[in-house]
Amino acid sequence: MTKVVIVVFDGMNEELVTPDLMPHLSAFASSGVRLTNHRPVFPSVTRLNAAAMVTGCFPGTHGLAANLSLVPEFHPTEPMDALEPQLTELRRRTGQVLFVPTLADMLAEYGLEYIAAGVGTSGQAFLHHPNGEDATLGATLHTDFSLPRPLYEMLVDRFGQWPEKVLPNSARLEHLTTLFLDYVLDERDPAVALLWFSEPDSSQHGTGLNSPTVRQAMRDADVQFGRLLDWIEASGDDTNVIVTCDHGQSTIVEGISLQERLAEAGFAAPGELGGVIVAGNGGSALFYVDGHDPEIADRLAAWLMAQPWAGPILASERVGAIAGTLPQSLLGMDGERSPDLALSFAWSNEENEHGQPGMVYSAGGTAGRGTHGSMSPWEFRTFTVARGPAFKRATSIDSVTGHPDLAPTILCILGLDVPAHIEGRVIEEALVDGEAQARSLVEEHTAVRRIGDAVYSQVLLVARNGDAGVLVTARAGRIESARVRVEV
Repeated sequence: MTKVVIVVFDGMNEELVTPDLMPHLSAFASSGVRLTNHRPVFPSVTRLNAAAMVTGCFPGTHGLAANLSLVPEFHPTEPMDALEPQLTELRRRTGQVLFVPTLADMLAEYGLEYIAAGVGTSGQAFLHHPNGEDATLGATLHTDFSLPRPLYEMLVDRFGQWPEKVLPNSARLEHLTTLFLDYVLDERDPAVALLWFSEPDSSQHGTGLNSPTVRQAMRDADVQFGRLLDWIEASGDDTNVIVTCDHGQSTIVEGISLQERLAEAGFAAPGELGGVIVAGNGGSALFYVDGHDPEIADRLAAWLMAQPWAGPILASERVGAIAGTLPQSLLGMDGERSPDLALSFAWSNEENEHGQPGMVYSAGGTAGRGTHGSMSPWEFRTFTVARGPAFKRATSIDSVTGHPDLAPTILCILGLDVPAHIEGRVIEEALVDGEAQARSLVEEHTAVRRIGDAVYSQVLLVARNGDAGVLVTARAGRIESARVRVEV
């Protein structure tokens, strides 16, 4: 039976994939099909992109707006961090975490399993299997818990305790790979299995992009990836391997304390009449206005547009048309849990102390360390390549693809129907018998607003492929004012 293995290198910039640092992945990429325009969804943070991968939908539809977002069912005024145990509590209160089925749910209808094993945040792991207490749906394996829950102690008894987290996180990656090969692939043999490496994301957040620690992390992670390739070759299985990353990373210029600055600007605090709630997500921030008041949302947007650290600003349909903003629906964000305004911080192509380009303002964090979440081209891209009997060999494809396309493509490879609610498309041009895709239609969307003596403007390029809908979110952005000009 055809199988699919997904490997995610969390936060990996493509510059790290070199024969010196990552010989196994470099060789794999040269012999597979490279998706050179594969993109995350906005905000470019982990957990909503993990949800996009396994649901085939954008955030407005699957229901998770960001790593940190306001979920009224969880708390009316305090943003929820999408981690354990908060996600389990959300499921207890509402009966669901995501609004649509995941790959685990869809495969179970055919009696097939999806098993995810990962080192990284508990939220990322949980979202691959939000209904995972049901043992018939497969499993999630993580350093802190497993789904179903009893599986955790069984695996500790068999494979030992997880090593302590250090930077680089190499010991945990080695333990994870052993568990993945010996238990997930060899014993459980699921139709779809996912292996999520926390590197280089952990080391980039902790030490900065392209640091010696990050470079060592990639050497060590590549060794584990090589173990996977060796196992697949030795097994002789009909296995297709998709390698991707959830987002790229940038270096923090300055951390902006948004709630404090809003108070200084005269906006009411969360929970007060007319209050504004902020959920910072690294290079992006989500804003929620009391009662979705359009006048307050307009004043907030104008204030943001005047700040030198502000980039593109998107508005929900519920607050109406706000001058200078673009609609969140362009990027598949608008939905039941979407924010009233979403901001991408400004960025530049300047280099950090280790020679890695890409600097960005951030909602908190330490200057010089890594972050992500914005529309910066250094974050808003992925290194994505696939190899196996279902895929073309030794080729590159430049049509626009995105994380919502992974689930329908996997279903197609397995010979299963793609449900009508899925918003992504099958990446047919990457498949061995697939026809070349027509060049993506790129739509340019602009918005301008005069703020005092300055002009704020933004430009988003949104790619579409025929009837498949939006396949990538922000393609480009520009901010012009008297004080700052940032280009993508």
